[in-house]
Amino acid sequence: MGGDITKAGEQLPALDFGKAWTYAPAPEAADHVKIAPRYELFVGGRWRAPHSCKYFETTSPSTEQKLAEIAEGDERDVDEAVQSARRAYDKYWSKMRGSERAKFVFRIARAIQEKSRELAIVESLDGGKPIKESRDVDLPLAAAHFFYHAGWADKLDYAFQGRAWKPLGVAGQIIPWNFPLLMAAWKIAPALACGNTVVLKPAETTPLTALLLAQIIEEAELPPGVVNVVTGAGPTGAALAAHPGVDKVAFTGSTEVGKKIQRAVAGTKKKLTLELGGKAANVIFADAPIDQAVEGIINGIYFNQGHVCCAGSRLLVEESVHDLVVRKLRDRMATLRMGDPLDKNTDVGAINSKMQLERIQQLVAAGEEEGAERYSAPCPLPAKGYWFAPTFFTGVAQSSRIAREEIFGPVLSILTFRTPEEAIEKANNTMYGLSAGIWTDKGAKIFWMAQRLKAGVIWGNTYNKFDASSPFGGYKESGFGREGGRQGLAAYTEVA
Repeated sequence: MGGDITKAGEQLPALDFGKAWTYAPAPEAADHVKIAPRYELFVGGRWRAPHSCKYFETTSPSTEQKLAEIAEGDERDVDEAVQSARRAYDKYWSKMRGSERAKFVFRIARAIQEKSRELAIVESLDGGKPIKESRDVDLPLAAAHFFYHAGWADKLDYAFQGRAWKPLGVAGQIIPWNFPLLMAAWKIAPALACGNTVVLKPAETTPLTALLLAQIIEEAELPPGVVNVVTGAGPTGAALAAHPGVDKVAFTGSTEVGKKIQRAVAGTKKKLTLELGGKAANVIFADAPIDQAVEGIINGIYFNQGHVCCAGSRLLVEESVHDLVVRKLRDRMATLRMGDPLDKNTDVGAINSKMQLERIQQLVAAGEEEGAERYSAPCPLPAKGYWFAPTFFTGVAQSSRIAREEIFGPVLSILTFRTPEEAIEKANNTMYGLSAGIWTDKGAKIFWMAQRLKAGVIWGNTYNKFDASSPFGGYKESGFGREGGRQGLAAYTEVA
């Protein structure tokens, strides 16, 4: 709880209970979760070794311990996966009635629910995010996307205002490391519902839940080749995006890689959707419910260690309440618990990789060099693993690197404004356009701001809320196309 104000206006310090309310460890039991020592490629409905005979390690970012060996697919593996997906598309999936496809997609959703505890634990082990986020956000949303799209599979004739439609064919899908299972669900579910087949390439640092999803798909008895999973690093993804047998490429990741993919598919007939970086503005007006807004700030930037493309990493605060918001934010950050991702009390987990940690450290150092004032939460950092304490900067200039470049970590830049017009100008002063947040007690002001913000997703008096029936996507260098909702179905169909 934040400090109070005396009659004389003197500010009291924030309440400090010392260790009186320290949480005892509450680790999630993981002894029932069996991670195999090695995982192969899932191609044509069976598991097989890569042609390269090469494997790489996936490690836990919280302990730096090896979890498993993962097959490294090459161009030949990608080619076989695409050919397998094409056979499945021609022979089974595109000819199947929508109601029959729906049964398979629904079966996957139910299996995700049944195995949710195991999947959540593996997601936290492999990615470093707190178990309460994997358990309460990632897994329910992943299942919801399969349930939602199972419902659409036999109703697509009504999805496009009566216009004729047909599936595209083979979809090559490349997903990032921040939400591995959820991003797989976002992409696979609509593709299958619309009659396409899939070749999925998960991120090399977090492949495990995608491989467990492949096991679920195998158990669900989808026809062989409908879904293929080829693991590997950047060259594997590049081979998939460039393969001439792919009809649609869907990518979620950095803007830099997205531009490379866009160049690779230019001049071809491939459909493309890109969900890329962000530098979202979270706008706090003086008439906002400040305590509620502070919770929104915390959820907007420190959720999943800031590894969120739509993170509210630029906080725009009306000048008259700047000091109050900063004080309350500091007090709230002091209560955040950092540590073991499998501890149910943990609020902030591990940074996904050493490379990402070094990127965060570099940009934070740049912020300090440019004169911004840094505050980091007083969290003791574990001795092993990759960790960075929740941090914010005040006195940030619009031209500062930390205000313009995507940090993709638990680092917030705080700026001020005096009028709504100034807030709009500063919020839109970015090359990105993925998301934004607005905090005020006036609904008319929310709508006025939302009409002028150049962002694909805008939240009012909340942040980071998602639903399978709601489309998600951005503008400018945040990409194009939509995922989720009826609009997301269009990305996997050709509409006459």
